Amino acid sequence: MEKENLKGLEEKRADLEERATEILENAKKETRAFTDEESKEFDEIEKEIGKIDKTIEAEERARNFEIKKGKKKMEEEKLENKEEQELRCFANYIRGTVEERADVNMTQTDNGAVVPSSIANKIIEKVVDMCPIYSMADRYNAKGTLNIPYYDEETQKIECEYTEEFTDGTSTSGKFASISLGGYLARVLTKVSISLMNKSDFDLVSFVIKKMGQAISKFMEKELLFGTDGKITGLNSGVTQEVRSASATAITTDELIDLQEMIPDVYQAGAIWIMNKATRTVIRKLKDSDGNYLLNKDMTAKWGYTLLGKPVYTSDNMPKMETGKTAIFYGDLEGLAVNVQEEANIQILREKYAEQHCIGVLGFIEADAKVENTQKLAKLVMA
Repeated sequence: MEKENLKGLEEKRADLEERATEILENAKKETRAFTDEESKEFDEIEKEIGKIDKTIEAEERARNFEIKKGKKKMEEEKLENKEEQELRCFANYIRGTVEERADVNMTQTDNGAVVPSSIANKIIEKVVDMCPIYSMADRYNAKGTLNIPYYDEETQKIECEYTEEFTDGTSTSGKFASISLGGYLARVLTKVSISLMNKSDFDLVSFVIKKMGQAISKFMEKELLFGTDGKITGLNSGVTQEVRSASATAITTDELIDLQEMIPDVYQAGAIWIMNKATRTVIRKLKDSDGNYLLNKDMTAKWGYTLLGKPVYTSDNMPKMETGKTAIFYGDLEGLAVNVQEEANIQILREKYAEQHCIGVLGFIEADAKVENTQKLAKLVMA
């Protein structure tokens, strides 16, 4: 509503109030009640003033909406501008130009510079896009040691039983246990050609984010699957439900069914298969008792194939079907807890790779992973 119209309503309201006061004063002076005409007019004035008040109130509320909308837009634009500034600052930092702006400048540390959160988040987002095992796990971003409690009924559990009046019962209870996730330092190195870096139209930040994301994804997938002694534990050491194949070089249909049946129905909804591509090739040739192939191409599945109704993900980090090796993981990856601290540290190595006509971008991450729910996961180990 325009200001002129609002002012006109306020003036009209003042006139109506003046007329209502006049009617009331006339009745007081003459020491009488309202006539029918005065009573009708007074009621109409009162209704009209009420309508005007509601209109003015609605206008004020609408104006507040616009103010809030404007503030939100300004905040979004400010956030967007800050992200753009951080991207430019990061690119300039790689090229060797340091901006003297406290709001976007990166803090120097022993390991280099603290990457702005927008850059660090983009690197982690790239890892999520590239590493399904990490993206489907139960992810945390906590500094220091993270303790995750869980209810353990494997040794003792709460039970319900029949009883009689005036008789004692046996008390049963489960217990709470926990897993502890720390942080193990890992580094990733990306080399950037100086020739490419000096091109003004080269998207330097996207290149670094992509390369770092790829390197971290490859490292994380290997560690989440098999871990390293004294470092990240991963699935292989943490998964306790196991099917061992009868042969050291072959897998049967019954063994795959046994592996799938190890996971309770309540956890089957998000379950997937993880295996090497060579293992998938062997399983593609398996048939059920009716001659139907177990593994089928499925355009609606995440990775194009389903086995016994569940998606199949292949990874080069999975061993082939070899003696004593874990050939397949099956289950819901939310049973794996992963803690990655998103604050990344960066160093620019200019002199070390000068002879190669490139610079090094060295990044550090801290991560840990352990199985937090053994019921959700199982593995098939070759004989």
